[in-house]
Amino acid sequence: MNFSLKNAIWGVALLISQGISAQLYVGVQSGIGNIQNDVSETSTGNRLGAAVKVGYIYSLTNHIGIGTGLEFSQYKQEASLINNTGTLSSYQVDPSTSAFVYDVTTTNYNEKQTLHALQIPLFVQYKTNINKGIDFNFRAGAKYFLPLKYKMEAKADYVNGTAYYPDVNLYIDDLPEYGFGGQGNYTATGEYDTKGVFMSMFELGFTFDMGVKNSLYAAMFLENGYGSILDQKDDKSFIGYNPNSVSDRKANGLYSADKDAKLRPVAFGITLGWNFK
Repeated sequence: MNFSLKNAIWGVALLISQGISAQLYVGVQSGIGNIQNDVSETSTGNRLGAAVKVGYIYSLTNHIGIGTGLEFSQYKQEASLINNTGTLSSYQVDPSTSAFVYDVTTTNYNEKQTLHALQIPLFVQYKTNINKGIDFNFRAGAKYFLPLKYKMEAKADYVNGTAYYPDVNLYIDDLPEYGFGGQGNYTATGEYDTKGVFMSMFELGFTFDMGVKNSLYAAMFLENGYGSILDQKDDKSFIGYNPNSVSDRKANGLYSADKDAKLRPVAFGITLGWNFK
């Protein structure tokens, strides 16, 4: 990753330490968290997102403030092929360095994906009093979205891997000792290679005074990523080639089939927080 996690944390900690006299906050987010993609023949479902956050807002005027902090987020979703029985192809090289086309056909293939990320926001807040003890708030800014781990649990009722060697016009579909053939009840875990991206962020909500120095914050949020979090140099078979067996085939994931795939985080939902004045 090009962005230093340690430097980012120390930088935000320094900013927070300088803002002790400002408004500190802690909070949680919950809603729809989606890793959108442009990979054909795939679909996603059961998208959930959540985050915990801490930070501060430094007031420039009675209405305008600048905020930053640290957020730890989690995205969970499922991915599958559009067709229950589908085939994806990739180019592979066998142990003898001969190139071949590797066709993988699966039945009821599904991935349960979990993405953990660190987010570093920088935003401007506008607030105005609308009633006694109630303020209207609008926040807009950007976040650096740094994936920490993007893992998957892959399952399929059946997996079949076949090879076609175009140089010699040879087709192989049943040679399990060389990795070609079928396997039932496939299960495997894997992980996507990732990198950081920037996101836009917007929040619209209210604060309710709960005492002299505390207030409750409730808002709706929308976050949209730009660029791709996928960091991969080569196309891969979504289920890897094992040259020694049809068992223990690695799960590379559906999105790994295209190294140029665009995966970007998008989230919206509700924020609840507690402000310390």
